[in-house]
Amino acid sequence: MRLVYFGLCLMMLLLQLLPQQTLPRSLAGPDMIIVLSCAFALRRPEFVPAPLVALVMVMADLLLLRPPGLLAALTVIATEALRIRSRGLRDLPFTVEWLTAGFAMLAIALTYRLILAVFLIPEAPWVLTFSGIFANILAYPLVILSILMLFGMRRVAPGEVDKLGHEY
Repeated sequence: MRLVYFGLCLMMLLLQLLPQQTLPRSLAGPDMIIVLSCAFALRRPEFVPAPLVALVMVMADLLLLRPPGLLAALTVIATEALRIRSRGLRDLPFTVEWLTAGFAMLAIALTYRLILAVFLIPEAPWVLTFSGIFANILAYPLVILSILMLFGMRRVAPGEVDKLGHEY
């Protein structure tokens, strides 16, 4: 499943690199790599180790011409925080998981903007930032539904063990 995560992220990166529109957008779409990382970290944390998330995000930073490593570091920190919280969210309703992922994506975006502002790096308008956050939060249930339908990846049940008998 780590290869599935890596492949999905590469596919999303390829779609972001394709020229789909020549005019500047008035609203931002979701950053599907961040949404996928949050979804995998909450559903199956063992499938997204920190080095894999860092590799994917650094590659995305370099190819999308963002400050290298900044969004990667923030995403790794957020996915590790979600990984820690995933055990406590196992038996709670989906809305709690959705809110937790939403707060993580909000924290990533606002911290990213704050660091860019501190170093006087030009930033996108606030409308694009908030529309991107809103799009990420709205895309989360669709991503969860698609990985559930396509790959059968559900939450780890309390007391579930792997093939070797170790508890998740």
